[in-house]
Amino acid sequence: MKFFVLLAMMGNLFSASCTQGKAAPLPALLPAATYLNVAYGADARQVMDIYLPAGRTSASTKVMLLLHGGSWSGGDKSSFTGYVDSMRKRLPDYAFININYRLATYTTNQFPAQENDVKAAVEFIVRKSADYAVSKEFVLLGASAGAHLALLHAYKYTDPVKIKAIVSFFGPSDINDMYEHPVHPQVPLLLQLLMGGTPESNAANYRASSPVNFVTPESCPTLLFQGEKDMLVNPRQAKALRDKLQSAGVPNELVLYPNEGHGWTGATLSSSFDKIRDFLQKWVQ
Repeated sequence: MKFFVLLAMMGNLFSASCTQGKAAPLPALLPAATYLNVAYGADARQVMDIYLPAGRTSASTKVMLLLHGGSWSGGDKSSFTGYVDSMRKRLPDYAFININYRLATYTTNQFPAQENDVKAAVEFIVRKSADYAVSKEFVLLGASAGAHLALLHAYKYTDPVKIKAIVSFFGPSDINDMYEHPVHPQVPLLLQLLMGGTPESNAANYRASSPVNFVTPESCPTLLFQGEKDMLVNPRQAKALRDKLQSAGVPNELVLYPNEGHGWTGATLSSSFDKIRDFLQKWVQ
């Protein structure tokens, strides 16, 4: 009888040791997900499209926020859908957030409405980072007016997160200089609409809206793309920002395209996307 009791005890011990020795089941990988027109504010323009990669985690999945162009008074996030697709192929571990922001008119949404919207969008994603399983490491990418907003936010704000890097496609960096040295006769009128006056009548707004004024040695790595034949944003804007970044010791790269204007397509754009991938792999760890 004692033999059978001992045998049963050994069997139970063996069973327990096998159970304890089994590896815990691995957590299921999160599938890719897309959420369109997610509101980050009360205005109809304050919406974003969210593209989340499979296997994302709050510890490792970086976020790229995309800001469309349109002279601050037009444009839509839909113009960046192709950018999202191209960047997802090159940076498959990133989450991409493509936002709309309020557009300026002669009577409403003048600056800093657009700046405030970018800040609100960043704050929204930070608050929801656990829900979306993304990290608090942000890269900002914009084109034209959107690039201006990306530069401005990254250089002015470190709360709730310090931006890790910026990618600017022909973004204005000095609004006062843009007014004084336009390459298109309509630019000063556009800036008066946005700023609610001229540099003489509203000097504080022109200064507060110029990213070049907020560069410090702590500013984040910056990648600048600029067409030399741009007829909306004077190439001197990118060069002046490059010089300011260099003087401050901020990692930066200016890619000039001698034969391109205010935007480009085809092989040149594909090359730009490759340069973005390489720049981020170098500077955003």
